Amino acid sequence: MNKNPLYNLFIENDSVFSFVKAMLAVLSALIIVYFILLVTGYKPFPVYGSLLKGAFGSKRCIGETLVSTTPLLFSGLGFAIAYRCGLFNIGLEGQITVGGIAAAFVGYALPPMVPVLHVALCILAGALAGAFWGFIPGYLKARFGIHEVIGVIMLNHIAFKVAAYLVSMQGPMKATADDMPASPFIQNSAKIVRIVKGTRIHWGIILAVAVAILIWVLLFRTRLGFKIRAVGKNQYAAETAGISIKKHIVLTLAISGALGGMAGAVEILGVHYRLFAAFSPGYGFDAIAVALLGMVHPIGIIASAFLFGVLRSGSVLMQATYGVNKDMVSVITGIIVFFMGMSVPIGILIKDNIKRKSHDNVS
Repeated sequence: MNKNPLYNLFIENDSVFSFVKAMLAVLSALIIVYFILLVTGYKPFPVYGSLLKGAFGSKRCIGETLVSTTPLLFSGLGFAIAYRCGLFNIGLEGQITVGGIAAAFVGYALPPMVPVLHVALCILAGALAGAFWGFIPGYLKARFGIHEVIGVIMLNHIAFKVAAYLVSMQGPMKATADDMPASPFIQNSAKIVRIVKGTRIHWGIILAVAVAILIWVLLFRTRLGFKIRAVGKNQYAAETAGISIKKHIVLTLAISGALGGMAGAVEILGVHYRLFAAFSPGYGFDAIAVALLGMVHPIGIIASAFLFGVLRSGSVLMQATYGVNKDMVSVITGIIVFFMGMSVPIGILIKDNIKRKSHDNVS
């Protein structure tokens, strides 16, 4: 056994090494943004302080953090399961949109009923709509070889335009009670109950964590999960082992889309209570950073989604107090993604260096 502690910590424990890489990515992003703020005339530490205060400064702030965490967790899981199959689903924003459309329609079109049943039907409708939106690019890739990125980008635009049309002045889902470009409010029985009075925290956060655990079980404790990961690791080896590549591409993108659809459904049922054309502020796009920072592992994504929920929630007070545009959070997100992408070659270099030094010490 190698006695070098660095060797035992990093080389033989991938989870620890992955955690270190993720933390270094976040730290690097904060350091770079520190200098950006400094150069542009802001005081970085007070700005960061306002960011944290906006996320944790009161019961309401904590509630907003968890409200933002919920759709990020669903969509991050959606990206992760596709990524595990070797697919890059950047269409989650469109899948969130169609999920919200379906959930809103079932929420207001059906008569009042038992709340648990009505909420379940709305979430199921959102998941099915998202699954269908994921099935389309999956089928196109499996049947015709069309790259999934092209398919989902086109479907994103279609989803956005469809949502805008549905709630436009002449749209079939436009509410007649007011002039807002929105659908009617959903029935009270379709609303997800809020947990803490005075906040917008709702039971959707509990559902999101439960789904994360289920996705972990699916990926790492079932035959289907093994096949999905096998296809993502090496398609040729998986096909040689008798695994249908096309079948699992279609199925995985459908599951990924279903998770995006659930994110949209929960956002409508727990926060907005009606459909707007652009009810998602980009959760589907942030899902890429959430999943990568969480090392595309369901448990890691729970922590990652919470971090991005902190950034989204805290950015409001940061802008209000110091005038720093809340889009600075997008800068942090982009830098994190950059460093997570760079972590693979850098990680290989670090591991090789540790191995070389360890072998030199042994010899």
